[in-house]
Amino acid sequence: MAIEESEANSFHWLMDMLESVEVGLVVLDLDFRVEVWNGFMENHSGITASKIQGQVLFDVFPDIPKAWLTRKVDAVALLNTKAFTSWEQRPYLFQFRNTRPITGTEEYMFQNLTISPLSGTTGEVEKVCLMVYDVTDIASSKMALERANEQLAKLSMTDRLTGLLNRGTWENLVDAEFERFRRYGHTTSLVMFDIDHFKPVNDTHGHLAGDEVIKHTASVTRNAIRQSDSAGRYGGEEFGIVMPKTKLAEAKVLADKVRATVESKKLMRKSTNEDLGNITISIGVTEFKAGESVEQLIERADNYLYKSKQQGRNRVTSDENADVANAA
Repeated sequence: MAIEESEANSFHWLMDMLESVEVGLVVLDLDFRVEVWNGFMENHSGITASKIQGQVLFDVFPDIPKAWLTRKVDAVALLNTKAFTSWEQRPYLFQFRNTRPITGTEEYMFQNLTISPLSGTTGEVEKVCLMVYDVTDIASSKMALERANEQLAKLSMTDRLTGLLNRGTWENLVDAEFERFRRYGHTTSLVMFDIDHFKPVNDTHGHLAGDEVIKHTASVTRNAIRQSDSAGRYGGEEFGIVMPKTKLAEAKVLADKVRATVESKKLMRKSTNEDLGNITISIGVTEFKAGESVEQLIERADNYLYKSKQQGRNRVTSDENADVANAA
């Protein structure tokens, strides 16, 4: 009698533990019918154990990836060994709403999942146990750290004022494109330009106005170039664009599109509503050439840029020593 009472107490304690533990416990037969559904699962699903018992899991939760879970369970039953899946492989098995106060920004609970075989008296696997762990805090922290690292990496590559690539990053990109040109022979063009009459803007309206002119020019440039092109702030009011797989004639047309777009956008200061007029730029364009260095390439484009300025500004000068736009 004492033995029976001890066993009853042990069973009661076991059931109490299963109901109170902060881990989801689900026992399924090999036809995926639910046999055990603990308090954790009741609390987060809103479905009681008595209501779900005997039902096929996929009928109650049609969003569960049936083919994936079936393969996992079949492998566990066949090999009689556990399987584990982390939230990084699959964010969750059960689409439970996140109720953790610390990680309230996450919409759903991130879960780790362990699938364990349960053998009968014959030693054959007759059921499986799904153990569902709420790892939302861990997942949220890791994702926040990754986002912060991505932001830091982006900041280290971009110019703070304009959001374009900074000089170091842009020069590295030009180096990489030059190496591709040397290896594969893909025609590539380089554009260098700067803002006309920039010093008088600073002198007349102040450096904050100068910053607005630089930001405005960068924004217009970013929207005017193709997705394959890469623009960077080379320094001060000077910018560069590398155009992969682009011949000189096409690069000149694209460069003039940038010039015309910049000129067409009238700039008003947001803080004072002051009219800064139409900004213009002078441009130099060149093709990558074999047997030279990147420094020589940039210097040649710069020389064409200054030639544009000498000829009246607001124009494009290139290897062919031809202008595609006259000064306005």
